[in-house]
Formats: sequence, structure tokens, C-alpha cells
Amino acid sequence: MVSISSNNQKQQLLSKIATNDGHGENSAYFDGWKAYANDPFHQTENPNGVIQMGLAENQLCFDLIQEWVVNNPKASICTAEGAEDFKDIAIFQDYHGLPKFRQAVARFMEKVRGDRVTFDPDRIVMSGGATGAHETLAFCLADLGDAFLVPTPYYPGFDRDLRWRTGVQLFPVVCDSSNDFKVTIKALEAAYEKAQESNIKIKGLLINNPSNPLGTILDKDTLRDIVSFINSKNIHLVCDEIYAATVFDQPKFISVSEIVEEMIGCNQDLIHIVYSLSKDLGFPGFRVGIVYSYNDTVVNIARKMSSFGLVSTQTQHLLASMLSDEIFIEKFIAESSERLGKRQGMFTKGLAQVGISTLKSNAGLFFWMDLSRLLKEPTFEAELELWRIIINEVKLNVSPGCSFHCSEPGWFRVCFANMDDETMRTALRRIKNFVLQTKGHNNKATINKQCSRKFSKLQISLSFRRMDDFMNSPAHSPMSSPLVRT
Repeated sequence: MVSISSNNQKQQLLSKIATNDGHGENSAYFDGWKAYANDPFHQTENPNGVIQMGLAENQLCFDLIQEWVVNNPKASICTAEGAEDFKDIAIFQDYHGLPKFRQAVARFMEKVRGDRVTFDPDRIVMSGGATGAHETLAFCLADLGDAFLVPTPYYPGFDRDLRWRTGVQLFPVVCDSSNDFKVTIKALEAAYEKAQESNIKIKGLLINNPSNPLGTILDKDTLRDIVSFINSKNIHLVCDEIYAATVFDQPKFISVSEIVEEMIGCNQDLIHIVYSLSKDLGFPGFRVGIVYSYNDTVVNIARKMSSFGLVSTQTQHLLASMLSDEIFIEKFIAESSERLGKRQGMFTKGLAQVGISTLKSNAGLFFWMDLSRLLKEPTFEAELELWRIIINEVKLNVSPGCSFHCSEPGWFRVCFANMDDETMRTALRRIKNFVLQTKGHNNKATINKQCSRKFSKLQISLSFRRMDDFMNSPAHSPMSSPLVRT
């Protein structure tokens, strides 16, 4: 009692933001990370530990990055070759960012989008990763209690990034497997009307393209429909495109920037892009997030807000040099795409061998796995029960669909690019063995149930047969009864 009272008193001394659960750490998504942190897998030191498959990191091309760094020592101010630039870089404080950095990022964004669009370096606004970029846009576009529509399933971190400190709500646009979770105008209209009925003010629509967790991309017609929808409602469109360079198969990635440039009558003040180098280059630790808005006021306000989460000038200096090396960037994008496709193919084909299907995808660092047939019953409670077995017994941190606000139980996100080949083979072997054992157990249970039913029917049949025999035997025939004879 004293401990509880003491904790309550401590909480009363703090703000509501500091003491609420808005960060979302009570989600199974983050619980999986904690399970990995407590028992991390290592090939030799902890071979029975938890394999991290809940973290979307791109580690497949670090050999190319390291080779470039070795061959370009002047790009870093912490080398003998680059030390002459140390003072100028160390004292630079302009929150616009280094001009050469903004120019290099704009050019890289163009390259990733096949040089089909152009980006203005003066519209590049820095932030502390995509997390900071999303929060900055939420502060710019919405007030406390306002909401953004978000198609399901969606990245669990959005609940933290857009809601926790801003007080903004996320209102789900329910999508399902009947059409491979595609976003439709019908679903958007239904969600918008439902929000209106609940007196919730919708200020924008947030889309993730390529999708996390689906690993799919939006086609041009869908993007046009989305832009038409937000224009008709006069609400903002925030396009998270942080996986743009992870596309490894057809169809090609189409950015909302392409739609904006070709659509007549589109209100460009409503269009905003979130970008990052965390996924496409595999640099989450560098905390490079980008807000690119077509709205002049948003650009100016976001730039002022960026003071709370700037990218270090040392990082800007290094990346400006790397991203300006177009020969290297072309090689990296092509090689990364090839390696991602190969890794994803190995995983999904391996799962198919034991009857596990995955949503067809062509992008991202993950795939969407369907384990609904392994559920005891079609509920989210059963999904979490299965997830706990996978975490605690199979020792794989895959993320359950309910943590992504999926409308159907049984789906799991599986990350495949954050490990080496040997760990990948170990993970695949574990999950294949688990599926085979589970199927064997389920088959045995089914056989036992069938045998039990057959045995029950046999018992009933024998019971009736014995009753018939009893009733028709001379000793027990009704006509043989002494009372009848009398």
C-alpha cells in the first residue's frame, strides 16, 4: 500500500504526457522487442535465444557502405583527410541544414523515384528520423482532438509518433484480405462518415507507400483516387514514403509527387511527404528524417520546429558526400533491390513448403504472413496466444497483426533483412519445424476427435443393438413376461 501511494504521489508531480500510456509500449509489438532484448540470439554465445524478426532494418548492403567509407575518408571530419573541415562543420548551426546536404537528399529522392519527378532542395526540412517528421507534421496540420484517417493494418509506431505529444487521434480506415488489404474509396468514405457521426474532426489522411506491414505499393489509379478524395474533403494528405527504394519487383514504385505533378486542379497545399534514410540506406542510427511539403507555410513552420530535432552537421556532411556520388548510389539501389528480392523469396518459398502463405508483396523489409489456420479459434485472443508460443517457445520475435490494428486475426509481420544468411536459415528452420509440429498435433487432435466420435457412435450403436437383443430374447420378450402370460 505504501509503495502504491508513493508511486501515485510521484505521478501527481509529473505532467499528464509524462505519465500516460501514449507511447504505446504496452503493445505486443514492443513486448516482442523486450523479449528479444532479454534473450538475444547469437550463433555461438546464445544459439537458443530469441531471433529478432520484429525490427525493420536493412542490413543486407553494409559491405557496400563500408567499402565506400574506406575509399572516401575525406567525407568524414573525424579522419586525417577530412579534419580540415572540422571547425566549419562543428560550428554550423543554421536549422535550414547544410545546402549541399539538402541538395544531395533532393537528388537522392529523385533517383529513388526513377528520375520521373524533381524535388526542390529549399523544401527539404530536417527532423530526428521519420518519427520526428510525423510529429512535426501533426503539430503543423492538426489541433488537440483532431484526427487523421489511417488505412489498416498500419505501423504501430504511428500511435506514438502522431498521437502521444500532439493529442491528435488516428481513425482507422478498415481494409481486409478480401482484396489483399487494398485501400478503396468506399472504405475511405465509410471511415470519414463514421468519424463525422462521432463528431471527430478529420484533418488529414495518412498513407504508407510502400506499406508497412504489407510490403505492397499503391498503384497509380489508387493514388489518383486518394488525391481526389482528400481534395474533395479539403483535408491534408501525408504520404510516408520511407521504403521507396526497397522495391525489388514489379510493379515499380509510384510516388504521390508524380500524381501531384500530373493532376490538374490538385490543391498542392494539401500534399506532404515524409521521408528518411533509415530504411532505404539502412541508417536508422543517423536519425535522418525529412519533411517535404508543397505548402509554403508548412515548410516555414516545420523548419522552425525542426530546432527540436536537427540532424547533426557531422552526419549531414558525410551523407552529402555519399549521396552526391551518383555512381555509387546507382550501384547501391540496384544491389539492394536484388538482395532484398532474393532474401524475401528464400523466406516465402521456404514457408510455402510447409503450407504457410504470405501476402504477395514486392517491397519493404518484411512480409505479411498468414497463420490463421494455426489459431485455435478465429479471435485476436487466440492470435496473441499463438504469438506467445512463437516468442517463448519457438524463440522468434514476429509481430502479431493485432498490434498493427489489423481487422482480421491470424496475420503476422515478419522482418527478413536485419540478419545474416545463417541466422535467416536458423529462423526459417525454427518456424518450419514449429508449423510441422503444430500441424501434426492438430492432425492428431482431429484424428482423436474423429475416433472419439466414431467410438461414441459405435457405443450408441452397440447399446441399441444390445437393447434390441435384450428386448427380443425369449427370456425378455414382452410376450414371455409372467404378467402377460397371466
